[in-house]
Amino acid sequence: MRISARNCLEGKIVAIKEGPVTTEVTIETAAGEKIVSSITTNSAQNLGLKVGDKAYAVIKASSVMVAVD
Repeated sequence: MRISARNCLEGKIVAIKEGPVTTEVTIETAAGEKIVSSITTNSAQNLGLKVGDKAYAVIKASSVMVAVD
């Protein structure tokens, strides 16, 4: 796989919550961090996603917010 995004985190799918329009996919990295993505249900079905599968969280954003307490 070749992609232009600089932030591509490998992990495994640990949860899938399918809805009629969108599906929430949770990917856990080797470091134990969980990343949740909301994609269309059609895209999730086309990708054939299953819990336990290897997947990549590809982050391409024009801005990243930072917050502190």
